[in-house]
Amino acid sequence: MNTSSRRSAPWFNRTVAGAGLTSALGDFCYETTTVILPGFLAVLGLPAAALGLIEGIADAVASFTKMFSGFIADKLGHRKLLVLIGYGLTPVGQVCLALALGWPLLLLGRIVSWFGKGLRGPLRDAIVLQAVSPETRGRAFGFHRAADTVGGVLGPLLGVALLGWAQSLPGADAAGPFRWVLWLSVIPGALAVLAFLTLVRDPAHSPNPKLKFLSTLRGLPARFKRYLAAVGIFGIGDFSHSLLILAATQLLTASMGVVHAAQVAGLLYVWRNVVQVAASYPVGVLADRVGHLPVLVAGYVLGALTALLTAAAFWFAVDSVPLLAAVFFVAGLYVAVQEALESTVTAEMVTEDRLAICIGALGTVNGSAKFVSSAAVGVLWTAASPVVSFGTAALFMFLGTFALIGARRTTS
Repeated sequence: MNTSSRRSAPWFNRTVAGAGLTSALGDFCYETTTVILPGFLAVLGLPAAALGLIEGIADAVASFTKMFSGFIADKLGHRKLLVLIGYGLTPVGQVCLALALGWPLLLLGRIVSWFGKGLRGPLRDAIVLQAVSPETRGRAFGFHRAADTVGGVLGPLLGVALLGWAQSLPGADAAGPFRWVLWLSVIPGALAVLAFLTLVRDPAHSPNPKLKFLSTLRGLPARFKRYLAAVGIFGIGDFSHSLLILAATQLLTASMGVVHAAQVAGLLYVWRNVVQVAASYPVGVLADRVGHLPVLVAGYVLGALTALLTAAAFWFAVDSVPLLAAVFFVAGLYVAVQEALESTVTAEMVTEDRLAICIGALGTVNGSAKFVSSAAVGVLWTAASPVVSFGTAALFMFLGTFALIGARRTTS
């Protein structure tokens, strides 16, 4: 699809709708697993350290796969096929988890699923970006991220509900209900592959066989490199929101008890996802009207505010659910902005023939920085205090915001 035809086409087209449905089903598949995996490890007799190691390795695999998948797609031009393979690997990983008796198959299953996630993400985003006009990218991506997060909301809720249902079924051991849920989660994973195959059209099939990986990275625009630097600095403070759940659990434990506090903290995380769903499309519309980069700057400010408010909650020993809900509300807003607009800003800075590899580079920088952030926040939390850890996160997020403002000035 050429630029002129994209300008005249409506933004809500078959490809955008299909990609949104596919992402919702994909999230439904693996987010159902995310909420039950800690309990599954527990009934298998594996320590908490095993979960941390498995998830850390899987995240690293996804992060570094993103850049190479973008390069391969730009070089070969077979983006849709690679995305289908990526979505197909998620249910394959779920099967490995369902069959696991110990950590080796659990690790293999998570690596397979997260390799697929890293493979498909940049290519799917590039397809969506090129299926709409530059003037409507914000709302198209906002819709896509909202649909994606619907799976993130319903998946954990369904996982908990299915686990309760499966406990009433005859099973050989305590792991039986968890295996039932894992087997059932294969269904939305398979439907995601079918949805992408039948609904999504790749608007560009232009291979570039002469493309070289290292020379392509060196030849990226200077302004895009500055943008990546800002994203990376912000990402060093952008901790995993599982730590936000842990923070709420600790703050509420004294007044509620640990079990009730954990339940409420889980619901606060669902609330965060609901806010993200509700905000994603309006954020995209706003960005299309006033500019994507200025709105992303505002989102980064909200991210720093989230970390600062969490540090303040520990400083003042906040145990009020409404006040903590306000923190999770701000978190949902900033994630909506971040996930909807980081890729659209990328598309404004680079040429279309290098779009997939640039989105892959963005994903790799984000993933690497967040891995460092979550580890650093956890270490500082243990070694010093949660006030110090979240305060440090806020500092890096503010620094990243200022760096992004600098990138904005150099691109205007």
